[in-house]
Amino acid sequence: MGKIHVLPERVANQIAAGEVVERPASVVKELLENALDAGSTRIRIQVEAGGKKLIQITDNGCGMVRDDAMLAFERHATSKIKDTDDLLSISTLGFRGEALPSIASVARLHLETRAEEEAAGTVLEINGGKIIRVEEAGLPLGTSITIRDLFFNTPARKKFLRSESTELSHIASLVTHYALAHPEKHFELHSATNALLVASPVAGHRERVYQVFGRETLDQLIPLAAMQPLERIGLPQPPPWRRVADTLVRETSSSKSAEVGSTDQPAADTRTGVSAPHDFGEVRLHGFVSKPEIQKLNRNSIFIFVNGRLIRDRLIQHGVIEAYRNILPPTVFPVVLLFIEMPTAEVDVNVHPSKTEVRFRQQTVIHDFVRESVRAALMKARPVPQFLTEIGAQPTARLGLTSHGVTEPGLTNPSFSQDANSSDGLQRVPWRDLSESAAAGGFALQAPTIPATTAHLEFEGGIAVGANAAISLARDPQATIAHQASAQQTIPDHGCAPPIPQESYTPPTLESLRTLRPLGQIRNSFILAVNEDGLWIIDQHVAHERVLFERVLRQRQTQQVESQRLLMPLVIELTPAQQAIFGDIADELARNGFEAEPFGARSVAVKVAPAGVDAAQIEHMLNEIFEQLTREDQAINLEAVRTRIAASIACHAAIKVNMPLEQNKMEWLLAELAKTEHPMTCPHGRPVVLRYSMQDIQKAFKRI
Repeated sequence: MGKIHVLPERVANQIAAGEVVERPASVVKELLENALDAGSTRIRIQVEAGGKKLIQITDNGCGMVRDDAMLAFERHATSKIKDTDDLLSISTLGFRGEALPSIASVARLHLETRAEEEAAGTVLEINGGKIIRVEEAGLPLGTSITIRDLFFNTPARKKFLRSESTELSHIASLVTHYALAHPEKHFELHSATNALLVASPVAGHRERVYQVFGRETLDQLIPLAAMQPLERIGLPQPPPWRRVADTLVRETSSSKSAEVGSTDQPAADTRTGVSAPHDFGEVRLHGFVSKPEIQKLNRNSIFIFVNGRLIRDRLIQHGVIEAYRNILPPTVFPVVLLFIEMPTAEVDVNVHPSKTEVRFRQQTVIHDFVRESVRAALMKARPVPQFLTEIGAQPTARLGLTSHGVTEPGLTNPSFSQDANSSDGLQRVPWRDLSESAAAGGFALQAPTIPATTAHLEFEGGIAVGANAAISLARDPQATIAHQASAQQTIPDHGCAPPIPQESYTPPTLESLRTLRPLGQIRNSFILAVNEDGLWIIDQHVAHERVLFERVLRQRQTQQVESQRLLMPLVIELTPAQQAIFGDIADELARNGFEAEPFGARSVAVKVAPAGVDAAQIEHMLNEIFEQLTREDQAINLEAVRTRIAASIACHAAIKVNMPLEQNKMEWLLAELAKTEHPMTCPHGRPVVLRYSMQDIQKAFKRI
């Protein structure tokens, strides 16, 4: 008996579900796209436990008749395409016919649908791929699909789901961005009794951004709109014999058309032997890009839609990042919301099972078009610095900007008021004119005369050299010979001075930090300190950050966190994904000195904040915490949340760079740093101190 056999349909559906249904957000994506393809104008999503227990999507689309409702759950059953030619021009979001049977094979599904041409609707129940009940019922126009107990029959898949808040944040982010892509439709997202998103129809994308994210976010974005016609770029030309044959056919058809007086046929180009250019359509780009001062730590804030489909395309992302080159640091990323509209024949969406990746026919053209369009929008919106304008308008600017060799009184010299280009055609240099005029007036600079001294300079090893010994030896040759002989007897053979005793390398310890003596600051940012081990350079900001970080953790452990009450409550608007995160970490924020409570539909009011944090930094600090937790793929760990909050508080409360410190403050900071458990790195992993040991110093001076 052979070893190869055909898998049962139930197993095949569960394997397909592993490709299509990755998490609850994947179910929402497939059902939401089906609702949009059905022409819905009002879509309502209800989820419980992050989509693990319940996902319900109700729309007012065209609905389905009874036969279509039952056939929709067969594999590869679809109304979107009919033959292979349709795959070359897909205009719908769904087309494979795999989503519904895959979802039904791993969940308990309840379907209610009614088409306009039917008087009664259809109710269908499926458990794990098996149809349980089919009956008629009085239903409104549209479709409602309820998914319960996702992955109930595949516990291995259910075990790898993340926390409820993480799954809910993925669903909220997905629904939010499809609402941004379709501003003319009504979207609702509800979790238990909380409305995460209610977006009514608006006029355009700008109004939708304002509706979902608020005025502050909209003010940080730059609108973008561009268009470019597509040509025969990237397509190979037909071979010469084919071109000649096509030319003869076109000439024949043109002559016949001319006999009957028809002018509808395209004329041939006699120079190249090809017909008139074919209309390949055009690509349109619109959306929003962030200003350069808005910086993110990853690419998760770059959202791209192609013909209304949310995708993750490396080509477009690379074009966007290239547009920000030399504008943003290489390790940060912008916030981008782009909508690309192009002929369906120019893009292939049949690439990935989840349809999140696409392939463009003219990849280079699309990449360059996105890059240049985003770059042009940034350059148009970027203000010109005033000092560059002044320099360009006045080439002969004040000498203080061009040379440090001329003092302020010299500016009153008459030669400075003249044009830089004199009448003799030579470009005059002002400070050269000053020296020439001074020499003509008999003025000259002379160095002051230094009187000769006879003081002795004491050196190690008993060598005593007079200050004017070189002059005396030069005048007396006998004294020179005697001095050379005495020098050969006194100076050791190994060099001009004996070496400093070599020390073995010892790693820095807490005891070394306790003995540090601060000398001063470098540009008011780095502390120079010394001890018997060598020279130390301490970053004052991250050093204080480490001290505050461990202090906050200790205070959190003993429930003695210091806090400050704000004069006026700070109202912060949250995105739907941030709302889900806030519900899980609200208690932990309270234990770390925050007092925040919901204020309206999508806002929280912060009344109390940790001590030491500037009120202007509170909103930025909370957004930073939400962004870090939103990126987490793992379930939210309270210990990780605690350390992230403490690190953010310490970073915003620590002393900054370019801040002068008095001697006693530097001594206090070094003493507190020595008391910490991990004084060598800050909570974000950056080094706190750099040490130059005596061995390194001796090597640099060629002593060893």
